[in-house]
Amino acid sequence: MDLLSQLTTSFQRLFHSDPLLICSPGRVNLIGEHTDYNEGFVLPAAIDKAIYLAVGPRSDNELHFVAYDLDKTYQDSLNKLTPTNTWADYLLGVVAQLRLAGHEFGGFNCVFGGTIPMGSGLSSSAALENGVGFAINELYDLGLDRVSLLKLSQRAENEFVGAKVGIMDMFASMMGKADHVIKLDCRSLDYSYAPCK
Repeated sequence: MDLLSQLTTSFQRLFHSDPLLICSPGRVNLIGEHTDYNEGFVLPAAIDKAIYLAVGPRSDNELHFVAYDLDKTYQDSLNKLTPTNTWADYLLGVVAQLRLAGHEFGGFNCVFGGTIPMGSGLSSSAALENGVGFAINELYDLGLDRVSLLKLSQRAENEFVGAKVGIMDMFASMMGKADHVIKLDCRSLDYSYAPCK
């Protein structure tokens, strides 16, 4: 059984409903290491390793997260968005940033896992944050575009998780295009695609 099927089965068993399935890719960077947080130019690309999320809305304000690969769970309320210094902060940070931006939504269930090796430098945290933001946007019809979502992901990691990362990881994950690299100005966020096979 592949990972997506395992996540779906786990979600159905735990929450007794069918999930929305989301794939959020990792990234590599070909040119411009360490220049993204200095607002320079970079040349990243999304890759075929990803974080996969099975998500569904709740009728209350509860947050139920399952880190499938770690066999760990987190449960709390939308009213208690404080750092835990655990993996849950990558999800909670996005929720907190959406709330700070004035978006109203209810709780949700999320079972996630991935094929991005942890600690490999392929941006698993950015992929997870983007996936969570994308999921909430879809579940609650918030109407946010992809650039707005990836900016929220960066703020989540900067302000909630406490990692002072640049925008490149989130941008490459959210805006990646098959068989292309992204020529990105990290200051203006002007970008274009170039073929790469």
